[in-house]
Amino acid sequence: MAYDREIRTDIDWDSLGFSYMPTRSNIRYKYRNGAWDKGELTSDPNVSMSIAATCLHYGQNAFEGIKAFRCKDGKVRVFRPWENAKRMNRTAHQLLGPEIPEEMFLEAIHRVVLDNVDYVPPYGSGGSLYIRPLYIGTGPMIGVAPTDEYEFIIMVMPVGKYYKEGLKGVPTLVIEDYDRAAPKGMGQYKCSGNYGASLMPAKLAKKAGYPVPLFLDPKEHKYIDEFGTSNFLAITEDGKYVTSDSPSILPSVTNMSLMEVARDLGMTVEKRPIVAEEELPTFKEVCACGTAVVITPISSVTIHGKTITYGNECGPVSKKLYDTLTGIQYGELEDTHNWMFEI
Repeated sequence: MAYDREIRTDIDWDSLGFSYMPTRSNIRYKYRNGAWDKGELTSDPNVSMSIAATCLHYGQNAFEGIKAFRCKDGKVRVFRPWENAKRMNRTAHQLLGPEIPEEMFLEAIHRVVLDNVDYVPPYGSGGSLYIRPLYIGTGPMIGVAPTDEYEFIIMVMPVGKYYKEGLKGVPTLVIEDYDRAAPKGMGQYKCSGNYGASLMPAKLAKKAGYPVPLFLDPKEHKYIDEFGTSNFLAITEDGKYVTSDSPSILPSVTNMSLMEVARDLGMTVEKRPIVAEEELPTFKEVCACGTAVVITPISSVTIHGKTITYGNECGPVSKKLYDTLTGIQYGELEDTHNWMFEI
């Protein structure tokens, strides 16, 4: 389809980072009297709600992260948004809130991306339009109970190429004194409280020189769970793709997609518990993976005072996975799995 607005010329696309930027509009749906309304686009970046809203007091809030890409053929496409709809609904169910119909979720993305289509970075810049769906309980409630009023909001903003100088490795520290989630808690859901629990250990890790914290399972502190904001993946000496399996890990759409790419490339994929001390020294490549970066190479892991090194550059297998997935996202490679949602 033809887009009504040309790409903006007042944005320095090469200087974009991963940060908030106001855009033309966000879209909002309200849940009242047992039903969602039709939603509306608004230029207002503020939210008004009761001081007794359940999202403020009892954690009835969830969010997602998705990206839209301006592809090689000039079209704008969103990467696998229906998977984020499923994940948000799993969280909503756990929070005792109403689910969002997938059709409504996709319609909301289509409407807000199309209204802000001139903010989608140009093809070749390495940038994308970051899409942040937000789900909040807005009705007043003083007793510990779910409300019957909610808002579903999607804001969008352009973000730049995460790696300005290529895929460079970063060191990580295994967190021993903090847990990201409880053994039978909310770790598998994308609710805001999980990220609150990661702030202090992430700060301490960065202060010690480690940009990325790595958490162990909260029950035994023996198995690898995930990084502070990303899933864990490793490449073994014999070329297998290995990723953690745990009830306290957030299922990553990026990781799920990379596993499919790995299978397409003829690799064996193992999703299983990973014994940290025993297996970290045996891996050839280690990475974090998530929406913001796709893949972050890990140069070293420090655990119990010992450091295991993997090199400062992205390993060849990880680089192939990264290039293949981003090639699909930008329309440079065939979308054989029908992952891209066209705007």
